[in-house]
Parts: sequence; structure tokens; C-alpha cells
Amino acid sequence: MDEIIIIGGGLAGSEAAWQIARRGGKVILYEMRPTKGTPAHKTGNLAELVCSNSLKSKDLFNAHGLLKEELRRMGSLIIEAAEEAALPGGKALVVDREIFSRYITEKLESHPRIRVVRKEIRKIPQNGLVIMATGPLTSGFLASNLQRLTGEENLAFYDAISPIVDASTLDYTKLYFKDRHGWDDDSYLNAPLDEETYYRFWQALVKAEVYAGHEFDKIPYFEGCLPIEVMAARGVDTLRFGPLRPVGLPDPKTGREPFAVVQLRPENRERTAYSLVGFQTKLRIKEQIRIFRMVPGLEKADFLRYGAVHRNTFLNAPKLLNRTLQLRNLPHLLIAGQLAGTEGYVEAAMGGLVAGINALRMAQGLEPLEFPAETMTGALLKYLETADPRYFQPMNANFGLFEDAPKMKKMEKRRYLASRALEVLKRWIKEAL
Repeated sequence: MDEIIIIGGGLAGSEAAWQIARRGGKVILYEMRPTKGTPAHKTGNLAELVCSNSLKSKDLFNAHGLLKEELRRMGSLIIEAAEEAALPGGKALVVDREIFSRYITEKLESHPRIRVVRKEIRKIPQNGLVIMATGPLTSGFLASNLQRLTGEENLAFYDAISPIVDASTLDYTKLYFKDRHGWDDDSYLNAPLDEETYYRFWQALVKAEVYAGHEFDKIPYFEGCLPIEVMAARGVDTLRFGPLRPVGLPDPKTGREPFAVVQLRPENRERTAYSLVGFQTKLRIKEQIRIFRMVPGLEKADFLRYGAVHRNTFLNAPKLLNRTLQLRNLPHLLIAGQLAGTEGYVEAAMGGLVAGINALRMAQGLEPLEFPAETMTGALLKYLETADPRYFQPMNANFGLFEDAPKMKKMEKRRYLASRALEVLKRWIKEAL
């Protein structure tokens, strides 16, 4: 069996290499560090954590906790290393970064079926099975190569994400459906703001605490995709003539256009989640919760994903990827981690695990696997394949991804979905893995 090529030794690439090798396959893992550094990394270790040393919640009834438990049950090296390097962190899985990355590096470099090569790859190999897991700081050479293979419009280098809220936590008595252009009045949910509410919201935005980010994260803003707080700082009425303009959106209760309107767009067919249109932001999470809950109807909103604006490189997954993580037009090439359109450390590890398992199966002449949509792993992969490509942005694990979620109270629903996910996964592992 030929070696499976993995480009990128971050969390996704490291997990993919481990999954292949532990199942009997051979791997050549290319990592350019420390031969060539990045603006973000400090060491030459594999799977170095850059932005945070927290892998989020360990609680099984939290989406990130559930995803970690699924990965643990499937033999994830990343979760094994995190538990080995764990620090006190309450419900969060907090790790010692150095111990974490050193543990993974030693495991991979000492494995007889893994060959780690410290070299920059500038062109995606056309022969054999390849997993590309180069992450948000993909080098210019590889990014250009990927653009040529997929089409330039299908690769983004800039991430402007609006928050997503759980549909079941909205107060629909204060909201109404209406499309500004009258094409489909079920397509947008509208939150009307009167003059007083709007000015309080605007004042909160211009005074809010913003995430400064890293030096390597400094990017120019595009006029068509400004953070909402940047727009607010340009003047008190900028938002009312921008994403919050009320034109064409009369409130059915009054028959008149409100002073301003916040629009929410459904994230899936089942409408279990809505994104706030035009609310890309660099506000800190606590500020997002405080300020966005000032919008009528969102007072008790549960945020499934928070807004962000930062440098990233990712594919338009719904146009290009199968849920097996294969490129549709180049099935020998699998994409894992943030490059595939996931957001977060554990989500990156999940992509590596799936890509590794599927690449090995293909090398063995077997069909790649589709993970069950009732699991957090499968639900996230399904989202990557089926989201609307016109509005696609990277996604993290959240319970809103379960499209068949029953109507229950919040914690009751989470317990049900988590328990079901783990039971489905248990059966699936016996049958498929």
C-alpha cells in the first residue's frame, strides 16, 4: 500500500496521520515548520495551539463536549493528548500547550508507519491519495494551487462571520416574516426597532469592548463586509441606511416601516437556527451576548455561533466537498480542518479523523464512510455539504445542526440529542469501524 500524503501538521493533519497509522496504513506527513515559520506559531511542534489553550467545554450536554466525547470514542489522538496535558479549568478542557503539542509530536514521530518530513510543499500532488490540512494560514503557493484546482471564487482568505441564534429561543411575538423585495416573505425574520431602542443599541455598539486579535490577524476591511461596530462608529444613522434599513419591511402590527429592522436569515431548511444579517463583528463574546440581546425578540436568544472577523482560508464547502471530505471533482484529494469550513480546534481534529479514516478506506479499495447525521460529527459534515453556498461561512459544533431536533426545553433537548448521538455512534462504530 502506497503512503497517504498529508500536507499540514496542525490538529487536523496530526489526527489524520494517527487514524491512518493506527489502522495499518502508511503516512508521509509534510510540515514546513520549523524550516519555514508562520506569523502565528512559536515552535516546530506538531499540533501547536495558537489562539487559546482551551478546547472548550467537557460537558456532554454542551455541543463541544459532545463532539469531544464522540472523538474520544473513535480513538482521537488530539483528545488523548488533551487529557494528558489537562490543567484545572472547571467545565472547560484547558491544556498545557507545550505538553499537548510535544505529546502529539512524539507519538507521531515515533510511529513506525508515519514519516514526518519537515518541508514546505508548494504544489498539491496529483498522484495518490492526499489530505490537505494546511489550516487558516495556508501558504500562498498552496492557496494559489488550490484556487486553480477549484476555481478562484471558491476560496476565501477573509472570514466575516455573523452570529447564529437558536430558533427555539426567539420571542416570535416581537418578530415577523417579510422579504424586503417581496420575492419570498418566509425567507427573512425581522426584528423591528423603535427610535429609542435603536439609539440605545447604537450607543452600546460604539462603546463596546472589541477583540484586538493577533498581529498576524490584521487585515483590511472590505467596504461590503464591515464589522457592525465599525459601521456604527461612522455615524448614528449609518446602520439605519445599511444592514438595519427598514425600507420594504412594514411591520404587520402597524402597517408602517419601523425606525430600523434587524433581519435574521434561516441557516437550514428546518429553520432551527438563524443568522443575524450584516452582524459580522469583532466584539468580545460577552459584549455580543449583552448587546445583541437588546434586539427585540432576542432577549433570551441562545447563541449557537458568535460573530467574528479575522484572517482565514477556507473553501466554499457546499459547492466543492462531499460530506466524506473529498473534493467532488478531485476525489483523491480530501480537505480537513479549517480549510474545509469548520471553526475551532476540536472541529479541526474531527475533520482530520474523518479524512484519515476515509483516505485509508479508499487506499484499501473500500468506499469512504458518511458519518451518521444524528451525531455531532455527522451533523457538522452534513452542514458543510448542504449549506447554502451563497452565504457559506465556517461553522462550529452546535445543537442547531441537528435538523430533526424535537421541541423541548433547552436542557431537556440537549440531553436527548447528546444521548441519542452517543447511542447512534456506538452502534455505528460496531457496524462501520
